[in-house]
Amino acid sequence: MSKFKEFEEIKAWQLARKLASSIYLLKNDRYSKDFGFKDQMQRSAVSVMANIAEGFERFSNKEFAQFLNIAKGSAGELRSHLYVAVDKGYITEQEFDKLKESCETVSKHIWKLMKYIRALK
Repeated sequence: MSKFKEFEEIKAWQLARKLASSIYLLKNDRYSKDFGFKDQMQRSAVSVMANIAEGFERFSNKEFAQFLNIAKGSAGELRSHLYVAVDKGYITEQEFDKLKESCETVSKHIWKLMKYIRALK
């Protein structure tokens, strides 16, 4: 198993948590009224941290790596949604840049963790 005792120790999870909080803090009247899109943005953000946690709790490196793969995909999904959000004027260019960078950072940390977990075989 990995060097972590709890998923809360994992840097990728910590960063994903901050990213999810940032998504929940977005405020814009048009964004708030686009219920389906807002819900999907929040779901993909929460999915990143939830899949890291769920995979860790499986106590199998193979399953953990599989869930990390799903978490990385959710980070990509969220990054894609950010383009729609900025194109629709739901977020500013500055918010877009900051959130996109956060998504990319989370993805990189997940990727590093995936490589580490796979090397433990």
